[in-house]
Amino acid sequence: MLTVFCVRACSGLAGFRTATRVRSMHSLPGITVAQIDEEVAKLLQLKAQIGGDDGKHQFVLKTAKGTRDYNPKQMAIRERVFNTIISCFKRHGAETIDTPVFELKETLTGKYGEDSKLIYDLKDQGGELLSLRYDLTVPFARYLAMNKITNIKRYHIAKVYRRDNPAMTRGRYREFYQCDFDIAGQYDGMIPDAECLKIVHEILSELDLGDFRIKVNDRRILDGMFAVCGVPDDKFRSICSTVDKLDKMPWEDVKKEMVNEKGLSEEAADRIGEYVSLQGGMDLAERLLQDHRMSQSKQACAGLSDIKLLFSYLQLFQVTDKVVFDLSLARGLDYYTGIIYEAVLTQAGAAPAPAEAQNGAPAEESVSVGSVAGGGRYDGLVGMFDPKGRKVPCVGVSIGIERIFSIMEHKAEVSAEKVRTTEVQVMVASAQKNLLEEKLRLITELWDAGIKAEVMYKKNPKLLSQLQHCEESGIPLVAILGEQELKDGVVKLRVVATREEVDISRADLIAEIRKRTSEA
Repeated sequence: MLTVFCVRACSGLAGFRTATRVRSMHSLPGITVAQIDEEVAKLLQLKAQIGGDDGKHQFVLKTAKGTRDYNPKQMAIRERVFNTIISCFKRHGAETIDTPVFELKETLTGKYGEDSKLIYDLKDQGGELLSLRYDLTVPFARYLAMNKITNIKRYHIAKVYRRDNPAMTRGRYREFYQCDFDIAGQYDGMIPDAECLKIVHEILSELDLGDFRIKVNDRRILDGMFAVCGVPDDKFRSICSTVDKLDKMPWEDVKKEMVNEKGLSEEAADRIGEYVSLQGGMDLAERLLQDHRMSQSKQACAGLSDIKLLFSYLQLFQVTDKVVFDLSLARGLDYYTGIIYEAVLTQAGAAPAPAEAQNGAPAEESVSVGSVAGGGRYDGLVGMFDPKGRKVPCVGVSIGIERIFSIMEHKAEVSAEKVRTTEVQVMVASAQKNLLEEKLRLITELWDAGIKAEVMYKKNPKLLSQLQHCEESGIPLVAILGEQELKDGVVKLRVVATREEVDISRADLIAEIRKRTSEA
């Protein structure tokens, strides 16, 4: 019987091996019933995956790896975060654009350094080789070059795609939103750059995520540092990508990768190690300008002078308390040419992982969210797309919105905060039967006046169930109709939180609802 079950339950090599193992267990000494049951359970699991006896394939209902659904509560939190960010972008004078979710593959190729392997390529569609966008910056540069735009201050909020190893509990996905703010145009040095950092400071402060720090560096300082430390020119980008891992790996492991995998001499790696441990502000930039090695590099000196200028503007913007000049910051993207920055949470609440992560991934006990924003100056990217190579200087920042969502969701859970998922201001209810038509007339008046209102989809609902719905949904007001109210030309307006009731004339109802909801 067991043999027959094994043959029917299994399909393919894995199933054959498992079935053979179960059959052979009967002849082995010391095999317990529990061990046989364990193997049979594996066969049952295989059977469920492959399909039933009728041969139909049983598919598993789940989201694709590295993606997730969002329930109404999560979406309400997302909307709140988006509104905060968008209002900040608009406060700084930005306009918005949109670009296609996929681009020609050649548009994206060669712009992301070692991360290019994470680009999602699509199958050939009608002769065009396409890829899903990896970020919003390269499509923005293509947009500028294609439309011959030389100055714009824009924001763009949209989904991007990366064939990365997802860490769902850390807010790291394969499909995720980016919120970008960029300033394109020829302007005096460091003024737009300083405004980008001011924007990061405003958003993170307003969202109240916890203490944060904005790390700043310059690609010219990095390249100058590599040169004076003895890194060959052809290894600059490769070594830069390795230095970029210092926020995830200890220096010993980073050095090992430089020497063993990237072929850098141990002496050069040690010299780099001396510099990447340095942090400070304007004083550090002044000190490095006097450094016997760094002062030999013209590009490093240019970068250090700009860091000094940047900090002078940041002082005027009153954000230097959160900004640090950090020589370990590298940001591995190839298109950066000047100032680079990254915001990290220093007290980020480590959200506990669910007992089982999505899609069967191993659960992590707790995770620090880390970086929540990053960006920099990329003066050469638009010129890569322009037929005549005309450059449009650009600087921008991208807010790590998914990681911020993870923190906000966790904070809402921990505080047991009641998150409203609708914006309904008033529920139209009835105290007696046969008043559906009157309720529909009233709610029509409210909708036409722009009041957010709701009515139960039942002819004769109980008043208690209507009031309970308001309490559960967070609806602040109930407009109650009864036979007496209709005779008197009034509506009984009930405040859900206090249970206070007051009769309001039908003519004054809309004004009273507006007044009470604006005070809330």
